[in-house]
Amino acid sequence: MPDLRAATVAQAPGSGRRPRRLTPRSIALLVVGIAIAVVYLLPFYVAIVNAFKTDQDASLHPLALPTTWTAAAFGSLFQNSDFGIWTMNSVIVAVFVTLGRIFFDSLAGYALARLRFRGRQTVFAALVAVMAVPGVVLLIPKFLVINQLGMYDSYSGMIVPLLVDAAGVFIMKNFFESIPVSVEEQAKIDGAGTFRTFWSIVLPMARPAVVTITILSFQASWNELPHFIVSSSSPGLTTLTKGVASLASGALSAGNQYPVKLAAAFVMTIPVAVAFFVFQKRIMNSSDGAVKE
Repeated sequence: MPDLRAATVAQAPGSGRRPRRLTPRSIALLVVGIAIAVVYLLPFYVAIVNAFKTDQDASLHPLALPTTWTAAAFGSLFQNSDFGIWTMNSVIVAVFVTLGRIFFDSLAGYALARLRFRGRQTVFAALVAVMAVPGVVLLIPKFLVINQLGMYDSYSGMIVPLLVDAAGVFIMKNFFESIPVSVEEQAKIDGAGTFRTFWSIVLPMARPAVVTITILSFQASWNELPHFIVSSSSPGLTTLTKGVASLASGALSAGNQYPVKLAAAFVMTIPVAVAFFVFQKRIMNSSDGAVKE
């Protein structure tokens, strides 16, 4: 009985730890964090509220809520531009680039992590060096190569150069190195070859890294602009980024057209935002698919 009373007293309300008091340092960090969040979220707020305004209201009160909520900007966007074609092109490119990067990045990452061949360290060093090169430096060489191969102004010219990403290979290599080698040795004992071991055993275990590559690849290809500028010029191959950029430069005739432009930016952001929030808990979750030796 005394033990039960002691346990009851120990679990009584108010007997636990008291909440920690806010120190000046923690208050300062909280204020800084809130300020950074406001600065980061303010453009999204401006884009959303002004997409539901009239031209005059958006020009006079860009930071205020709409005096009259209207979706006229969205109707004008779909009626007076080729927004549907832009969306279709972006979906096609994003899907193929994402699938290609999942396969090729994981394959290259596995080769660098597990296969022993001459020049492996040199290849990895070159990979890291490519990550340090600004993308704008490669635009002219990229255009010359695409044009020389006869892929300019085509889906192949827009997709093929983006199928492999140095950062994705780097991520997959590091994750594969965290998987115990004993798993692959057991598969080889059972008669599985190198590719079969990679495809059926190791790749499913790298699901967190694959999900990360999927999201990053979709986001990068969906938001890509410089590459599409140098790889295509036909209006029928215009992507959302090129189309929205043309709207921002005044492609909708007279008036500032702020609501229409921001409506296009808002609609364009939705797929990436949905994909991120749906899969954010799976991004590089090392406990998912982990194996204990």
